[in-house]
Amino acid sequence: MQTSHPPYSQTPHTREAQPTAAAGQYRTLWRWHFYAGLFVMPWLMVLAITGTIYVFQPQIESWLYHDRLTVAASSEPRLAEQTLMERAAAALPSGAKISSVEVNRDPTRSAEFIFRLPSGERESVYLNPYTGAVLGTLSVEHRLMAQARALHRSLMLGKPGELLMELAGCWTLVMLVTGLALWWPRAGATWANALRPRLQLRGRPLLRNLHGVAGLWLAVGGLAFVLSGLPWSGSWGAQFKVLTSKIGMGSPPGVWGEAPVRSQVPVKPMKMDDLPIAQIPWAVGNTQVPQSTPPASADGMAGMPGMAGTANMPGMNHAAQDTKGQADEHAAHNGHSASGDAGLSPAGLRAEGALPVDAVMAIASRMGAQSGYSLVVPKRPDGVYTVSYFPADPKAERTIHIDQYSGRVLRDIDYNAYGAVAQAVSYGTALHMGRYFGVANQWLCAAISMGLFAMAVTGAIMWWMRRPAFTLGTLGAPSRPQTRPPMRGWTAGMVALGCVFPLMGATMALVWAGDRAVFGRRSGA
Repeated sequence: MQTSHPPYSQTPHTREAQPTAAAGQYRTLWRWHFYAGLFVMPWLMVLAITGTIYVFQPQIESWLYHDRLTVAASSEPRLAEQTLMERAAAALPSGAKISSVEVNRDPTRSAEFIFRLPSGERESVYLNPYTGAVLGTLSVEHRLMAQARALHRSLMLGKPGELLMELAGCWTLVMLVTGLALWWPRAGATWANALRPRLQLRGRPLLRNLHGVAGLWLAVGGLAFVLSGLPWSGSWGAQFKVLTSKIGMGSPPGVWGEAPVRSQVPVKPMKMDDLPIAQIPWAVGNTQVPQSTPPASADGMAGMPGMAGTANMPGMNHAAQDTKGQADEHAAHNGHSASGDAGLSPAGLRAEGALPVDAVMAIASRMGAQSGYSLVVPKRPDGVYTVSYFPADPKAERTIHIDQYSGRVLRDIDYNAYGAVAQAVSYGTALHMGRYFGVANQWLCAAISMGLFAMAVTGAIMWWMRRPAFTLGTLGAPSRPQTRPPMRGWTAGMVALGCVFPLMGATMALVWAGDRAVFGRRSGA
């Protein structure tokens, strides 16, 4: 179906007044914007809805699981965390293994312990910290927010879904940049007209105007969303992390994934009663926390930060990212070189002679991590306790690896140990997830997400209104200019973008070739 109107702010008169070269550039950009939007629309809707749900995780989970997450504050002292953990283990089937303790000192919050079940899935157990009563359980993988996160990241399709959503994010960049170029004021148009909707219009012209104005307002937020989310993607994000590691600008080893240090297993397991009180590092009155002396297996890097991690890096892996996912990764890797569960106590909660979790929490508290962190419990005799602390302010982030027997701090990684890129990623992640400046950040993220959703909807409606009959060679794309316009800058930019994001570069080449081979010059104007 033909149309005599341009897609955005120009009128037919101003379009005709343009030089032929400029008109050709405009048509070419419109064509690429069309192809990008056609591919991105359905996935952008999924990203917008799931992202909006996930950003309100604290409020939604507090409402959904109020009976398990909330308790009445009491003047009675809390039970020992080790005691609570043992009661939590007793509430689960035999064979469940402790994974992490979710430390939250809010007097109205329940105590939470995450276990790995014999089936391989993880289960959270909630207890009243004052009475020890079990309040209930929740599946870590199947709770609402985990489902929203899985949809957001991979459509629940595993690796193929991750690649598809990564492509959607990359093509969103093309859609946003070409959309900005199309709506940018030109030929006497003013910024006031470009930024203000013309509500007196009706039908498709009104949709076109709202689409363009909203795109201009949302461009910065949309670009920020894409750029802060891609470091957590399954393919490009993993390679990005490896590259930043090699150039010394990423996260130190031990922040994500495998702990780079090991506990020194005593020849004869020590009992706490055998030590003088002054030698117990977490004892009351002993204000000095012993510093680390990593074993020889720590690559000779005595306390020296470096960089490594897993493919689940910021996204969404801090998509990414919640503390339960971090706990799972740490627990999956700590002490991986040891075999079996030899040396564990009969209850299966800690190795013989290892410190109870209360002792480790006291060490963490002395180092500034008092609440709101995940304490990953070692799985093997030479594993370490890991304090994984990722609060709203990235500058307060902390990862501490502690010898499970002596209480020595083997590695203490804070924000200052991050490289420049890792620091930027931490800030981008906090903003992307709506955590950095509280509720206002949540609502800002929701507004951008739903604005992008509206962009996808209006784009789909406009295409449907102008679509041709569904026959080979007619897709409804804007017509290609009769002569090839000079677009060296744009071409170089697209090539550079394809080199930075190789997966998208390959699909761009396919779109370019398919456009010429299948649709030719017959696409609708």
